[in-house]
Amino acid sequence: MVKETKLYDLLGVSPSASETELKKAYRKTALKYHPDKPTGDTEKFKEISEAFDILSNEDKRQIYDDYGLEAARGNAPAGGAGGAGGFGGGSPFGGFSAGGGFSQNDAFNIFSQMGGFGMGGGGDDFGFGGGHSFGGGGMPGGFGGMGGGMGGRQARRPEPDTVTLPLPVSLEDLYNGTVKKMKINRKGLNGQREPKIIEISIKKGWKVGTKINFANEGDYQPECGARQTIQFILEEKPHPIFKRTDNDLSMTIPLSFKESLLGFDKEINTIDGRRIPLSRSSPIQPGSSTTYPGLGMPKSKAPTQRGDLQIHFKVDYPISLNPNQKQAIHENF
Repeated sequence: MVKETKLYDLLGVSPSASETELKKAYRKTALKYHPDKPTGDTEKFKEISEAFDILSNEDKRQIYDDYGLEAARGNAPAGGAGGAGGFGGGSPFGGFSAGGGFSQNDAFNIFSQMGGFGMGGGGDDFGFGGGHSFGGGGMPGGFGGMGGGMGGRQARRPEPDTVTLPLPVSLEDLYNGTVKKMKINRKGLNGQREPKIIEISIKKGWKVGTKINFANEGDYQPECGARQTIQFILEEKPHPIFKRTDNDLSMTIPLSFKESLLGFDKEINTIDGRRIPLSRSSPIQPGSSTTYPGLGMPKSKAPTQRGDLQIHFKVDYPISLNPNQKQAIHENF
């Protein structure tokens, strides 16, 4: 019986899970919580990756099952755990340097080793500015297939900060896709300010909250030996005509009281600039609407497919009626 199940719970598997089940669960949860995703959670992503690092290693998993998380990390419990498996003097298993702590860079390197966004779990690959080189050229001690001994403790540098910036984008740009150029002034190695232009590729159909990361592009942080990560969070500029809900668009057409009764002939502009006819020959009920399939926003995972356009009719009722108008209504209704 395992001592604790926290790591299994993080991956959503049972303590008897096979290697294949662990890999499948890691891919699913890592993609969900990856910091580049709208559902991203940096700390959760790190926890999930550490869980997979431990449970995918036979020795670490056995130590975790018998003695718990701290023991699997290579931290001997009080009272000396060296007699129970002989790991009191440091971790006897390969992989990351447990004594130095599991870092965010370790998490990104595991994700990369497992195929990154190219793995079979689907999802958008936000490859910008040369890609996300979070892990650099490798980890201290090497990741090399999670092998190789790493006894003792190593001090790790703190990780660079992540600076979050809003990225307002028009609805038309989100429909067509575009490239935005952002000029920033960042601190260099000696603290001097230097200009930098970042090109941000906006994909068709992206939604509010999409996160776009540029590693090692912000201010240089001497204590980290690296630059900050700049994270843009997509915002949607208000549109004078359309309102977006997921992949659908809606607009309101004002009608006079006469038009609502007798019908009308109009033209409307779609988000892609086309003009389409809109006509009615019968009365329009208050609060009614009509839907045009396929005239909404592109779907980010399938840009050739589009949502719908919904048109709402707003009738301008008269504030008052003169005697002749009242008489005409009495005679005809």
